[in-house]
Amino acid sequence: MKVVSLNVGLPRAVLYMDREILTAIFKSPAAGPVLLRRLNLDGDHQADLSVHGGKNKAVYAYPSEHYDYWREQLPDYEFTWGNFGENLTTEGLREENACIGDHFRIGEAIVKVTQPRLPCYKLGIRFDRPDIIKRFVASRRSGIYFSVVEEGFVSTGDTVEKIHQDERRISIADVNQAYVHTRENVDLARRIVSLEILPRGLHDEFVESLAALDRS
Repeated sequence: MKVVSLNVGLPRAVLYMDREILTAIFKSPAAGPVLLRRLNLDGDHQADLSVHGGKNKAVYAYPSEHYDYWREQLPDYEFTWGNFGENLTTEGLREENACIGDHFRIGEAIVKVTQPRLPCYKLGIRFDRPDIIKRFVASRRSGIYFSVVEEGFVSTGDTVEKIHQDERRISIADVNQAYVHTRENVDLARRIVSLEILPRGLHDEFVESLAALDRS
C-alpha cells in the first residue's frame, strides 16, 4: 500500500447558486514532505470547522482504484488526483481492509481509522452537479478518515503500513453497508452502535435510524 498523491488546499471563495461559498475542497498535489499535524496537513485547512476537520477528520484518504469507477460513471468529467477533496490518494488501501481503530504508519506519521466520509453539498460544488452526493453515498466508495496518533512528515510515494489491528473488526466497508442499507443490515448496525466505535455524530445517526426502524 502506498500514497500515490499527496493533496492540500486552502479555503477559497466560489460562486454557488448565486451565493459566495468558502470551501477548501479544491486540492492540489504536493510532492512533500509535508508535516501531518494533529488536526491537518501543513498547507491544508478546512473552511467550515463545524462539519469538517477536527481530530476525527484530520486527514482523508481516497483509493485511487475508485477513480476507474467514477470515470465510467462520469465519462465527460476530467479527473485528476484530489478530485474528491482527499489529502491522500492511495493504492491498495480499501474500505474493506481498514477497520475502525486500526493504526497505519504513513511516512513518519501514525494515523488511526475513525470513520467513512459522508459528503456535504460542497462535493456537488467540486463536480458542478448536486447529484454526485447521493451517488457517492450509494456507491459506498467513501474513502477513509483518520485521526493522527503521532505527527510526522508524509510524502507522495510513502508506504502505508498497518501496524495495529483493532480486535473489534468493524471495517469502513461494514459501516458503509449498514449506513446505506440499514434495514437489510440491522444486526450489523446494532453491533456498530453497541460497540460505540464511531464518533458521536455518526453514532447518533445510526441510533436514530435504528429507532425509526423499530417504530415502523
